[in-house]
Amino acid sequence: MDDELNPAQHDILDRLGAALDERPAFRPDLRHELRAELEHGVAEVAAGLDTARSLNVAKHALAGVHGCEARWQAESGEFEPSVPIVRGTLVHKALELSVHWPPDRPRYPLDLVDAAMESLRVNDHWSSEFIDTAGPREQAELRSAAGEIVSKFLETWPPLSSRWHPVTETSLSLDLGDGRIRLRGVVDLTLGQAKAGRAGKVVIDLKTGRFSPVHVEDLRFYALVDTLRVGVPPRLLVTYYLDAGHLQPEPVTEDLLWSATARTVDGIVRMAELRGGAEAVRRPSPACHWCPLAEDCGPGQEFLRDQDR
Repeated sequence: MDDELNPAQHDILDRLGAALDERPAFRPDLRHELRAELEHGVAEVAAGLDTARSLNVAKHALAGVHGCEARWQAESGEFEPSVPIVRGTLVHKALELSVHWPPDRPRYPLDLVDAAMESLRVNDHWSSEFIDTAGPREQAELRSAAGEIVSKFLETWPPLSSRWHPVTETSLSLDLGDGRIRLRGVVDLTLGQAKAGRAGKVVIDLKTGRFSPVHVEDLRFYALVDTLRVGVPPRLLVTYYLDAGHLQPEPVTEDLLWSATARTVDGIVRMAELRGGAEAVRRPSPACHWCPLAEDCGPGQEFLRDQDR
């Protein structure tokens, strides 16, 4: 198979692989120490919650509360599907199918997208209504945009062997404070497993846009949750930018996990404060360009004027 791979595919194999003796080993007690730190940090918040109104903490919530709190609050209302959101869902489903596609069938991007559309419809997914009610032109544009992204993945990633334990769209969750706080997330793709007490898993997030520091923090949050769930941290965190064909890896260390723990605790405490009526802090950033509050936001308008200049 190696002879059939292009240079980009060879590069990914070289950068993600590691022999067993090259993989780090972590202290068995680390899992318990990290959990104890989390429980201690959120104890006061958990005591003020009841199980009927638990606090769900995902990567988007943590990114929001550590960014512009006002924007996060404004976008935390009722969820509304949109073309970019549905396109992303369609792409991830198509990539999931590509991993498990029959080996005797060619992996044509649009065939995978069509199969993904049908899978979402059959499973009564929230996006099925959006897809079905879209007009012929919108459906064609959605299919074309998703097909382009899937094509980029197939072009730059080697076929994923079952020996690598590929898992797509895997859900992670962890309860804190007697179930009053839940950490949760969905990982795009994982490869490998822990073996003989050594880290082996590679956690991969697929992105269609440009680099953001938040992407690094998202994966560190996943690494923390997975460490507490499995007991052995992942070996490597990878953000892959499909448009650029750029792979950004980060090895998992104890310091990284402690940093993710502190960030998670700080985020949960601040979420509870905002939930209790604290005034949201406005932190301008390039996201002001598409923020629903931008028109009436003084700091945001000043930031945008500075950017224009």
